[in-house]
Amino acid sequence: MGRRYDPERRGRIIDAAIRVVGAKGLAGLSHRSVAAEADVPLGSTTYHFKTLDELMVAALRQANEGFAKLVAACGGLADTRADLAGELAGLMGEWLAGDRTAVELEYELYLAALRRPALRPVAEEWVRELADCIAQRTDPVTARALVALLDGICLQVLLTGAPYDEEYAREVLGRVVP
Repeated sequence: MGRRYDPERRGRIIDAAIRVVGAKGLAGLSHRSVAAEADVPLGSTTYHFKTLDELMVAALRQANEGFAKLVAACGGLADTRADLAGELAGLMGEWLAGDRTAVELEYELYLAALRRPALRPVAEEWVRELADCIAQRTDPVTARALVALLDGICLQVLLTGAPYDEEYAREVLGRVVP
């Protein structure tokens, strides 16, 4: 019997890895758990991703698309007449109001870069791209400060379980925006 051509398999494996991390955390991620979740042979996961770090890099790239898509779709960040702090606070609120599991997953993979150097370039890329987008409206140093503040606010909401306070976010972001 010949090898079955399955061009979608790599994507299904990444999706399965994201589901596994969402359900079991990073500790539950293995080639075996992902293969079972994707309903593919174990050899398929190791064929497409030689190491778990490679699989986590692919999962982090895909997970990072959530907030990046919101930012890209927001015309207010490019509009110099719009309130930048208000636009950013609104985007964060929209993101946090969506699928909370996806947000938690994105941050879990993002923070995994602390212990897994292979993930750092992807995390840095995400920070840089968001800062570049914000820098269209302000200087690069302020843009990086705003990204750090957004990260901090999001982490506090995720860790404490407190509801997102858009007015608070708008106020503190406004203190950084020149």
